[in-house]
Amino acid sequence: MKQPLGVILAGGQATRMGGGDKGLLHLKGQTLLARVIDRLAPQVAGLALNANGDPARFAGFGLPVLADSIEGFAGPLAGVLAGLDWAAARGADTIVTAAADTPFFPGDLVPQLLLAADGMRHPLALAATPDPDRGRVRHPTFGLWPVALREDLRAALQGGLRKVVIWTDKHNAGEALFPVSGFDPFFNVNTPEDLARAETLI
Repeated sequence: MKQPLGVILAGGQATRMGGGDKGLLHLKGQTLLARVIDRLAPQVAGLALNANGDPARFAGFGLPVLADSIEGFAGPLAGVLAGLDWAAARGADTIVTAAADTPFFPGDLVPQLLLAADGMRHPLALAATPDPDRGRVRHPTFGLWPVALREDLRAALQGGLRKVVIWTDKHNAGEALFPVSGFDPFFNVNTPEDLARAETLI
């Protein structure tokens, strides 16, 4: 399988942060988005950013900015679809997504997702971490997605589907389980308190 392209999901509305772009918040002198780019870029064949509104605010990062094609803030799956359409135009087979507000995700995200999807008809997998209460928790903004299913996803979104795992379960997605050492590597910055905690984790 060819190396996936990477898509950073930055389309959320950041209501708990008071609005704006969480990825542009600074963490120890670097934006969250820059930290995510630094982690994902070495693992993928090319990189784009999914975000809505004026793309000029991300001009300094030098990445293509992909807007949702489904209107009305349809959630992360709309960003996945935008990424799949971009990847299809570039002749790619798959994308891997990462959230713009999650600065500590694993450096082996892509190889582990590829391993979790090995042998599947459509390479589809989500990241997960163990949880003492629930067994494991899936992280639906961190996944491997096949271009071959983009029309199926488009139809599902146009039909009103918003919950990622409903769609991925329908297609028997694999799971890449990542260890938790001290804190969950998929810890994301949702609130000012989270940002303060992230500073202590750097």
